[in-house]
Amino acid sequence: MPATELKDDAMTTTDTVEQATGPDQIFDDLYNRIITLDLLPGTKISETEVARSSGYSRQPVREAFTRLANLNLLLIRPKRATIVRPFSRDLIANARFIRAAIELEVIRQVADARDTSVDAKLKNSLKAQRDAIADADTAAFHDLDYDFHRLLCQSAGRPAAFDLIAANKAQVDRLCMLSLTSTAAMQDLYDDHTRLVDALLSGKAPEAETILRKHLGRLDPIIDAIYTTHSGYFEE
Repeated sequence: MPATELKDDAMTTTDTVEQATGPDQIFDDLYNRIITLDLLPGTKISETEVARSSGYSRQPVREAFTRLANLNLLLIRPKRATIVRPFSRDLIANARFIRAAIELEVIRQVADARDTSVDAKLKNSLKAQRDAIADADTAAFHDLDYDFHRLLCQSAGRPAAFDLIAANKAQVDRLCMLSLTSTAAMQDLYDDHTRLVDALLSGKAPEAETILRKHLGRLDPIIDAIYTTHSGYFEE
């Protein structure tokens, strides 16, 4: 094969790899930085700077920016700087409504006819959560909380439901990072998870529904408190 063809093939492969992996890697990195508040609401963010720091061209960066904007995590403004989107009480309320509607149906299905192969994973998750609390590891607990709710969907035989939950959770995950700052807060969530698993494994759907509503409702006073103490992080 001529050298020029080898070069063309190499360039094509490199371009294909960047197109396939670039947006995902950039998206994952920025998503995690936004959710963990490494990038605070209102922070300016530049395609050019992200491309330079990541080593990718601007095209995959632009694709990642668009995905983050679709999750309402970035605010792309024509002829103005793109910023990490501030909190929106309306968006948070809508996201929580959608999540509750989906997850309540998920636990009804788990209580009625669950995938028992997931039982051990749920119990292991509870143990790991307990360990994270003992270590005062907020970041680990946050990840475990996320995975716990994914396992509930898996137990219901509806893994795709978690994709919708996750998309809507993005609106409140940043708030969770502001609120999960104490052992007491993590302990409350862990206790909810434990009671929820007990009810589900016993087939007690009404009890599980009550527990989940209380669990999701724990954010009500937290949102009000954060709005009062960090109003600059919210849209007007």
